[in-house]
Amino acid sequence: MLNKIISLSAIFAIGLQLGGCYAEYGPVVTDSVPVAPLNVASRLQTGDQLKIIVFGEEALSGIYDISPAGTVSMPLIPPIVAVGRTRAEVESAITRAYAGGKILQEPKVTVSVVTYRPVYVFGEVTRPSAVVYASGLDVLSAVAAAGGFTYRASRDTVLIRHSGEQVWQRYSLAAPLALEPGDVVRIPERYF
Repeated sequence: MLNKIISLSAIFAIGLQLGGCYAEYGPVVTDSVPVAPLNVASRLQTGDQLKIIVFGEEALSGIYDISPAGTVSMPLIPPIVAVGRTRAEVESAITRAYAGGKILQEPKVTVSVVTYRPVYVFGEVTRPSAVVYASGLDVLSAVAAAGGFTYRASRDTVLIRHSGEQVWQRYSLAAPLALEPGDVVRIPERYF
């Protein structure tokens, strides 16, 4: 009888330890419901790379990175705030800057995204890495790009911290789960 009590208390203690295994990476919201992916083209963020064309002005056109400060620096105008804006809003801001400074008459500007910030995959994957974001990227595709699951990986749940959030969300892997640029994906270890 004493052995059974010790065994049950040992199992309980192990369960408590396993329950807190995610704490080292920050708070976790349990069993989150997958949400529809955001329209990734809607808002720009630090790390996105833009192709900006100023028609008729090849010296001003080119590939520009959104800096850690959230701006795009182009010749002859002050830095333009890009973080949190749409491509159309950045186009308008650049157009106003060139026209308002009387640098160009009636400038025509287009902005397109060359590359979005990557998705980071770590935990129980073969090669933890940054995965280039492409439209339609889901968790299983990102895991495949990181070399696949290790033999210890949980095939039931995944932890995701969305860009700009501090809390990990736990999702089921039973259905496809779309990712957004800048997401951090952690594949937890299975225990039984």
